[in-house]
Amino acid sequence: MADKQQSTHFGYRSVDADEKAGMVRGVFDSVASKYDVMNDLMSLGVHRLWKRFAVELAGVRRGQHVLDLASGTGDLADRFADLVGPEGLVLMTDINAAMLNVGRDRMLDRGHAGNLSYAQVDAEALPFADDSLDLITIAFGLRNVTHKEKALGAMHRALKPGGRVLILEFSKPLNKPLEKIYDLYSFRLLPKIGELVAKDAESYRYLAESIRMHPDQMTLKGMLEEAGFERCDVHNLTGGIVAVHRGFKL
Repeated sequence: MADKQQSTHFGYRSVDADEKAGMVRGVFDSVASKYDVMNDLMSLGVHRLWKRFAVELAGVRRGQHVLDLASGTGDLADRFADLVGPEGLVLMTDINAAMLNVGRDRMLDRGHAGNLSYAQVDAEALPFADDSLDLITIAFGLRNVTHKEKALGAMHRALKPGGRVLILEFSKPLNKPLEKIYDLYSFRLLPKIGELVAKDAESYRYLAESIRMHPDQMTLKGMLEEAGFERCDVHNLTGGIVAVHRGFKL
């Protein structure tokens, strides 16, 4: 069994911390080509409403510099590129090259060019100058980060004073009946959908497990505050199945 001091969770399994990033990469290598289709099927399209709310909460303005971590196929980056205009910049990043390539092709198909750039980036070691960004977002990616505290600290460092972080992530349902229904869906139906559509039940079983291992709303809010963020707030969506966390660097 992995050394307790150096172990972390991969779903419900305990693994060596140094191995987790590679294992997560394998999951997303497997699902990249079917990612958008599966998102629509898994959420019945509601993920689009969650992301729209997050974009509105971000308050992005023309000319700003935005870093979108774990950008995937670029749903947030797509909208941010329109909002910052030609004077601004959106950095579309992902630790997974397969996901980033799918997202880059999608953004080019949508006509984005001058104000959108792409990079393979690890959220725990951001290669950006201190006090250089207006907004950092990460949607449905923080739960896959091995050392979340390290990533949150890196985000705080890279933000300008007055900048903000926005985290859109699966969270904990707010009542027991919804939690029971959600568990039934996650562990019985979701892997079957993954097997039928993406030919990969195991990756979607990991998805369900990784959500349950992710910090709940108040724990994550506390982690943001520990990283130095202030005026932190939490916005529960769909009964707490998803939450948006926001914090400011003052």
